[in-house]
Order: sequence, then structure tokens, then C-alpha cells
Amino acid sequence: MAMQEPTFFVLTALVRTPLHGYGIMQAVEELSGGRVKLKAGTLYAALDRLTAEGLITVDREEAVAGRLRRYYVLSDDGRAALEAAVERLQSNARVASGRLREAFGFIGGVQHA
Repeated sequence: MAMQEPTFFVLTALVRTPLHGYGIMQAVEELSGGRVKLKAGTLYAALDRLTAEGLITVDREEAVAGRLRRYYVLSDDGRAALEAAVERLQSNARVASGRLREAFGFIGGVQHA
């Protein structure tokens, strides 16, 4: 089953370093070029689901201004799932670009031989 775009970007946001919820929301918006903007309720439901599925884990918790801040990290299963999603997207893009090139001789407004 194809990975949903918000999940793809949440996992991508966690590739380099653990992040807390607000950091994940900012990273997802930046990585998606502003196309994906997660609201807090949606994000935390997704984080709970991804944790339950074993794709992310809680790295640590710290108290900030009297509130608990939870940091998440990509798990090995999450990395494998993200790698599979990347491979699927790349394969799909190759198929579509090949068809476009065959039919129209160009992709994205650029003429190809």
C-alpha cells in the first residue's frame, strides 16, 4: 500500500535527527515546499499511529516551561519503509516520464530527444 504524503514527510523529517512535535510540523512544511501543513491534532494522531506501527520511537522526553516535550526518532523499520516508498515513487516517476517522452517528446516543458 502506498505511503500517504504526510507520513512520507514525517518519516523524512526524522531521518537526520530526533525532533519534537512542533519541530516535525515545521520540517514537514519546509520539506514539502509548503504543500503539507500538519495541524497539531493530526500530527499527534499520526505520531501515535507511527509509534504503534514501530516506524518511529520516542527518543527522549524533557520538561520545557512546565510541559512535557517528546522527541521522536526514525526506527529501523521506519527507515526501511521510507526507503521502500522512495523506490516506489522513483519507479512510478520513471514510468510516467518515459510515457510522456514517448508521447510528446518532452517532460516538464523541456524537449528531449
